[in-house]
Amino acid sequence: MKTILLMVGKTHSRMFESAINDYAKRIAHYMPFSTIVVPEPKDTKNLSENQQKVREAELILKELQPQDVVVLLDEHGRQFRSTEYATWLISKQQTARRLVFIIGGPYGFSTSIYERATEKISLSRMTFSHQMVRLIFVEQLYRACTIIKGEPYHHE
Repeated sequence: MKTILLMVGKTHSRMFESAINDYAKRIAHYMPFSTIVVPEPKDTKNLSENQQKVREAELILKELQPQDVVVLLDEHGRQFRSTEYATWLISKQQTARRLVFIIGGPYGFSTSIYERATEKISLSRMTFSHQMVRLIFVEQLYRACTIIKGEPYHHE
């Protein structure tokens, strides 16, 4: 199974970018993993929130394949403990060819993206910046990989 993290807009902080890249390399030891960045819409000052979400959706949908299992990182999604997430990931590995996680823009997702999604996951009931969510997500994906392999990274 190929796992992809699709993000709207580039990572602005070098500190976050470095840490994200570090975890991406670690994840690649366990599964094929890549990131895709779709650009933020230009001239957002002249766009409503909904117009911005629609433009982002157009770019996101171009990156998806019909058979993709699409998981939105969304505040209203299902929450997991790390071990539960690892179990969930195992089930996806048995059925999905491409598992695509999406982090949207600052206003969330358009209706078309919600309709395309297979599932929604929430990393926390707290609110994090989109930049921080990227790092938290890749760390949790790496953690799940080590849990699946029975490695000592995760402690309970």
